[in-house]
Amino acid sequence: MKKVLSAVFILTVLCFAFKTSNAQTTATFKVAVFDMDLMVQALPEYRSVDSLTQLYERDTLNSEYQVYLSEYQRLDSTLKADTLKGVTKTIMDYNNQQKQQMMYNLSYWQQIAQQKSDGYRNNLAGPLYQKVVAAYKKVLAAKKYNLILKPNTYEVGFPIENMFPLVAKELNVTLPPGLTIDPNQALQDPGTQTKP
Repeated sequence: MKKVLSAVFILTVLCFAFKTSNAQTTATFKVAVFDMDLMVQALPEYRSVDSLTQLYERDTLNSEYQVYLSEYQRLDSTLKADTLKGVTKTIMDYNNQQKQQMMYNLSYWQQIAQQKSDGYRNNLAGPLYQKVVAAYKKVLAAKKYNLILKPNTYEVGFPIENMFPLVAKELNVTLPPGLTIDPNQALQDPGTQTKP
């Protein structure tokens, strides 16, 4: 009987300890919502990054496309003329290889241009990202969040804090209305969200 009472007592103590430990863990577990890209795009300086990227796309990338197109047309004409003249196979192979490269560039121009545009934008926005990361780290250290989620990646059921206003305050900028909402409120009442 003594062993049974001891086992029940130990089991009760373990259950109580687990319940207390679990309650303490959930009380201190803090979740927030934040997205670095959205915060950078909310900065006033980002408008110049966007404008310069549009100029780059219009001027540089359009010109590059025209160079590829004219080079492809030149190589095509050269190959046709060389075939009639009986030019050596080595020269014909070289010109054909160059023509194939131009055709590849033209065929995949959308992807090539997008990669170049993204690289240009990222290069210009680099200092803005550093600025946001510094403010983000300060807020994170002060608030001690355990988990940071991106907007629209969570479900109802756990209290979530919006980190955007805190980081914006650290950066001394005004947020657009879409980033100032309470994530818990927006999830519970979908009628308050704006529709696209």
